[in-house]
Amino acid sequence: MQMRPHTGLEIDGFTLGEKLHTGGFATIWEVTHPQHPAPLVMKVPTILDGFDGPTIVGFEVEQMIMPRLTGPHVARVLAQGDFARMAYIVTERIAGGSMWQAFKRAPLPIDAVIEMAARMAQAVHDLHRQHVIHLDLKPDNFLQRPTGEMVLIDFGLSRHDHLPDLLAEEFTIPMGTFPYIAPEQYLRQRGDLRSDLYALGAMIYQLATGRMPFGEPETLKQVRQRLWRDPVPPRALRNEIPEWLQEIILRALEVDPGRRYQSAAQLIFDLTHPLQVRLTERAHKMAQDGFWTVWKRKRAMKKVKSFGTPISMAGQIDRAPILLVAVDLSPEMESLSHHLFLAVQRMLVIQPDARVACVNVLKTARIGIDQSTDEAGNHLHVSRLVGLKAWATGFDLPDDRLTYSILENSDPASGILDHAEAVEADHILMGARGHSTTRRFLGSVSARVVAEAHCSVTVIRLPERRKALAEVEESAA
Repeated sequence: MQMRPHTGLEIDGFTLGEKLHTGGFATIWEVTHPQHPAPLVMKVPTILDGFDGPTIVGFEVEQMIMPRLTGPHVARVLAQGDFARMAYIVTERIAGGSMWQAFKRAPLPIDAVIEMAARMAQAVHDLHRQHVIHLDLKPDNFLQRPTGEMVLIDFGLSRHDHLPDLLAEEFTIPMGTFPYIAPEQYLRQRGDLRSDLYALGAMIYQLATGRMPFGEPETLKQVRQRLWRDPVPPRALRNEIPEWLQEIILRALEVDPGRRYQSAAQLIFDLTHPLQVRLTERAHKMAQDGFWTVWKRKRAMKKVKSFGTPISMAGQIDRAPILLVAVDLSPEMESLSHHLFLAVQRMLVIQPDARVACVNVLKTARIGIDQSTDEAGNHLHVSRLVGLKAWATGFDLPDDRLTYSILENSDPASGILDHAEAVEADHILMGARGHSTTRRFLGSVSARVVAEAHCSVTVIRLPERRKALAEVEESAA
């Protein structure tokens, strides 16, 4: 027998309390369970007497995807019910509300825009690493934990790279929220993670300007125009927006996915390293493209049926990884640094779209001791930066894919680990200084990075040191 949700209903040990939200496709209820003391919510699809196919299929998609997701950026699933009695999903209740309230206050201060955008992109990147494209990103679908992490909800239109795409199999119309839908979604492509980056670009535009980049279209015909129409440049609406932020926004809103950011990690990197954003003509635009430019683009787009079939989601992320390279600039480490350079070159052959983040750690002294200059009076930070750029000479990469950072930390391993996590590095490359007994038993920087890094680590040793280390290990044995 089909059940309808109402206050006081008991199902599978859950008791429905207050209705918290009524949406177009589902209702959200406060629920309790004797074995779960933490606050919970239950989502129930709205099944009417009309055409409920998208609602039913979308809820099935959520029930397939949500239990597979983990981490702070998604709500933990506790139970599910099928359509035999009453379909539902029970999850933890996120204390913070949706981000829509923040968007209603837009335009926000620039620093608030950057901080919020980076946290939203972080949640999206975590989702992509779990093989899911959301495909319906909008302010309402971002919640915020008290600890600050953004939480993504509403996966009814999502696509899991390892699961059948039920929506694509049963429906041929484009699906999504029209102000944020990407051009390829209009063309019925549902397998490109860069669609989510487009939606992020639209939301950052909205936070920065107080306006949506393409207004609030109500028909697919209006959505279609973004295949050839560019938005008003953000700086034309608010001149205090820095050029580097406009560069980020307009790059994320490029019509062709190949011209956008290729991963959320790259977007996060630019948001958190504004001085290293490579400015193009996008950064300086103060008006929309002219009539003839738009007319030519519209004529060309009439022939476009798709932007090509994207590779798997894991493949897309792997094609655009962030390689963090920790370089020791000490004179005695010159040979090791050279071998590290060669290792990075070999990796760029395998991953030609990678971004290389070069770092050097300036070990800070005890409190009260000034080590900002060396014995010759040279500023250490500046001289290290010059040396790092000199080391990287020879990498044939554009400025936006080769960056430099001097990290100041009393603990070099912590500096490298913290920076790798902050920039969402996919791989760390570094050299191993030596093989002394002290390092062997007390630990080295490279050993700690290998042990604690959230990503893969490659440690480079000099050939003669590898031989010496083997001799030491043989002697100890």
